[in-house]
Amino acid sequence: MCTNCDYTIHRHQHHFGWDNAFEPAARVAPGSTIEFECLDSSGGQFSPESTVEDVKTVDFGKINPVTGPIFVEGAEPGDALKITIESFKPSGFGWTANIPGFGLLADDFKEPALTIWKYDPDTLEPALFGKNGRVPLKPFAGTIGCAPAEPGHHSVVPPRRVGGNLDIRDLSAGTVLYLPVEVAGALFSVGDTHAAQGDGEVCGTAIESPMNTVMTLDLVKDARLKMPRFTTPGPVTRHLDAKGYEVTTGVGPDLMEGAKAAVSQMVDLLAGRYQMDPVDAYMLVSTCGDLRISEIVDMPNWVVSFYFPRCVFE
Repeated sequence: MCTNCDYTIHRHQHHFGWDNAFEPAARVAPGSTIEFECLDSSGGQFSPESTVEDVKTVDFGKINPVTGPIFVEGAEPGDALKITIESFKPSGFGWTANIPGFGLLADDFKEPALTIWKYDPDTLEPALFGKNGRVPLKPFAGTIGCAPAEPGHHSVVPPRRVGGNLDIRDLSAGTVLYLPVEVAGALFSVGDTHAAQGDGEVCGTAIESPMNTVMTLDLVKDARLKMPRFTTPGPVTRHLDAKGYEVTTGVGPDLMEGAKAAVSQMVDLLAGRYQMDPVDAYMLVSTCGDLRISEIVDMPNWVVSFYFPRCVFE
C-alpha cells in the first residue's frame, strides 16, 4: 500500500478495451497521486506453474486488462493529461510467450512456446534466462492511455493517439508522459505491466509481469496535443549498454521487411552461437533487443538495425 497516495485503484477495478461510457473507478482532482494495482497482459491466465499447454488455451477476450478508468476533474477535450510516473512495485513473477499468429516473425514461428521468469522484486537483479542468460530489468507499463472520443467499445490491442498499448520501454519510473484528452475527465487507465522489454517487443510479448505502479495525474489546459509525448529523467539504456551490442541489419525498400530480416538474423546468430532453440532466442530478443531505424533517406533502400545487448551472456 502506498502511504503517500491519495487513492488506490485495486486490481479488480479493471476493464477490457476502451469505451468512453465506462463508469469511472474514481473521480480525482488534478495533482492527485494514485496507486494502481495492475494485472499482467494475460489477465492472470498464467502462473509460475504454467506450461506451454496454457498458451494454447488463452482466452483472448481477457487480454490486456487496464486498471481504471480515472475521471480527472476539469479535464476537457483539447487539454493534455500530464502523467508523472513515480514508481513501480514488481511482483517477482513474469512470463514470455510465442503465441501463434502473433509477433513480427509469426510466419516463421507457428508453434506455441512459453518461458516463465522468476526475479527479485526488491533488487531487480537481472533475471535468469536458461543456464547462462541474464536479462536486465526495467519495469514499465505497456498500456497507458485515455478514452478516445469515438463512442463504443474499441480494442485495446492497437496503440492510439490518446495512448493505449504503446509498449514504450522508457515509460518507466521518473518519466513524464503527456496524453491528449478527447473526452471530459480524460478517463485514464493503465496496465499491461512489464519487467523488461526490448524496443519493438518483436515476439509480441515481453517479460509480462503483474505489479503496482504509482502515478500523479495533472492537467495542461488547452495543450492541443496531437499525439503522446514524454520526457525521460536521464539516459534510457544504461541497464543494457555496459558490454556493447551485437547488431544485425535489414536493408531494402520496405521497413517492415527490413525489421523482419534484422530480427531473423539475430535469432539465427544467437541460436547458433549459444545452441538455443530458435523460438527461445526469438522470445529472448523480444525482452531485451532493440529495433532501430538507422537510415530512411537514401532511397530506394532503408536500413533497420537490431541491437542485442552482449551483457546478457557476458
